[in-house]
Amino acid sequence: MTVDPIQPWLTRWRLTPDGAAFSTRFGSRLAPVRAADGEAAMLKLAGHPEEVGGGLLMAWWAGDGAARVLEHEGDAILLERLDGSRSLAAMALGGQDDEATRVLCAVAAKLHAPRPAPHPPSLVPLEVWFKSLFETAARDGGVFTRAEPIARTLLADQREPVVLHGDLHHDNVLDGGPRGWLAIDPKGLIGERGFEYANLFRNPTAELALTPGRMRRQAEIVAREAELEPRRLLQWIFVYAALGAAWSAQSGHDPKPGRAIAEMAEGALASGPR
Repeated sequence: MTVDPIQPWLTRWRLTPDGAAFSTRFGSRLAPVRAADGEAAMLKLAGHPEEVGGGLLMAWWAGDGAARVLEHEGDAILLERLDGSRSLAAMALGGQDDEATRVLCAVAAKLHAPRPAPHPPSLVPLEVWFKSLFETAARDGGVFTRAEPIARTLLADQREPVVLHGDLHHDNVLDGGPRGWLAIDPKGLIGERGFEYANLFRNPTAELALTPGRMRRQAEIVAREAELEPRRLLQWIFVYAALGAAWSAQSGHDPKPGRAIAEMAEGALASGPR
């Protein structure tokens, strides 16, 4: 009989199951639990080195802009459970897209704030992430080739480097009730601050991302809220959308939505920010 790897941690941290355990596509194992004092929590066993690094970053944030870490050891992490009723994805899809974007910008600002402790050594430089774009450009050409020189220029002259969540979007910022909106599931990168916001323009769905006029409107909001140079923000949106399409192509998924978002950003760049 196979023993669920969650079980030893329930005993070690005196946790009580509070729902069914489940696995993620990255091989991580999660279980809703109650801590010894009754607090609702989520136990996670990371199934990938990237998620182990994400746990280290969550601990470093110490609950400022992110879910609080209650316990952390090796691949295991116990997080406060964020079960508020609000959803940024539902807001964006339900007519409150602008407000959802402002929330994401506010959370990013908290995550980017300086901390007294040294950042985790597990952080990945942006240059490493963009290798997939360069490989795909050499093989497939098209929008990937057009994005490559812009990406190389941005990476060679990074401004305001900070610790980055790396996957900030509507489903990775949850309603923490009285504690407000809080981030989960970081990738753990380090690089230019403006990069963080590019992922917002691919989310919460490709359909919404490709709505005529949406990209420009949200770019104006992000540039204003995050105090970013509009054209440089559009460049990051362009190259990150191309990178996302490259990841899709390499993993056997459909790269067309990512390419379409990249081409929309490329068109916005060509016509210039308003």
